Amino acid sequence: MIDPISLSIALGVFVGFVLAITGAGGAILALPLLVFFLHLKMIDAAPISLMAIMLSAGLAAALGLRSGIVRYKAATLLATFGVLCAPIGVYVAHQLPEKGLAVLFSIVLLIVSWRSFQKFQTPTLLIGDDCDDPNGCDDEPKEEPACAVNPATSKLFWTASCTKRLILTGGFSGFLSGLLGVGGGFIIVPTLHSISNLETKMIVATSLAVIALVSMASAFSYAGNGTILWSVAVPFVSATVVGMGIGRMLHSKIPSHMSVLIFGILSLTIAILMLIKTAIGV
Repeated sequence: MIDPISLSIALGVFVGFVLAITGAGGAILALPLLVFFLHLKMIDAAPISLMAIMLSAGLAAALGLRSGIVRYKAATLLATFGVLCAPIGVYVAHQLPEKGLAVLFSIVLLIVSWRSFQKFQTPTLLIGDDCDDPNGCDDEPKEEPACAVNPATSKLFWTASCTKRLILTGGFSGFLSGLLGVGGGFIIVPTLHSISNLETKMIVATSLAVIALVSMASAFSYAGNGTILWSVAVPFVSATVVGMGIGRMLHSKIPSHMSVLIFGILSLTIAILMLIKTAIGV
C-alpha cells in the first residue's frame, strides 16, 4: 500500500503537469484528486487545492506583470471584493454537509468541461501559448462593452456599469473560491470577455493576478479555522512545482486544441465519479 506522503507527491506531480499543459485553470482538478486518492473530506482538501492554485496562478501572473499586460485597476477591484467574499465562502463551506459540497463541485466541473468541449469544437477560437484559460480564448469584438478601452490612452472607461459588474464578478468568484476551493477563473475570464474589449492576453493575465490573491485569502481563512493538513499540503504543493516543470518541457509538443480536449475529458470524468461516489456514499 502506498503511504500518504508518496501518494501526495505523485498527485502533486500529476496536477502540476496538467497545469502546465492546460493552463492555470487546471488546478481545479486538485481537490477531487485529493478526495478520491487520499480520501480527504472536501473541507480538508479545499485549502490544499487553493495553495496549488495560488502557486500556479501566482507564477503565471508574475510573467504577466513582467510583460506589462496585467490591468492593475481592474485586478485590484476584482481582487478586493474577491478577498472580502472569500471568508464568507469558507464559512458557508463549514456549515454545509459533505455531500452538498461534493454535488456543487461536480456541477462546477460539468460546466467547465462543457465549455472545454465547446471550445474544442470551435478551434478557430483557440489561440496559442499566451492563453492560459483551459477552456480556450477568443478575441471576437464586442459591441459597446461596459468596460471599454479608450484607444487614445489605452485605459478603461470607468463607467458605473463597468464598476458594478467588476465588483459582482470579483465577489462571486471569491465566494466560490472559499466555498469550493477553486480559483474562479472560469467566472472571471468569460465575464471580462463579455463586458470588455480587452485583448485576451490581458484578460488572462489580469484574471490570474486576481486568482492568486483570492486563493491566498481563501487559504488563510481555512488556516484560521485550523483545517489545513500540512502533512499532505507541503509534499503535494511542492511536487506540483516539479510537475509544472515537466509539463513546461512538453507543453510545446501538445497542440492547444488537444490540451483543451484532455482537460474537458478529465473534468467530465471526475465530475461523474464524484456524483457516483456521493450517490452511493463511499
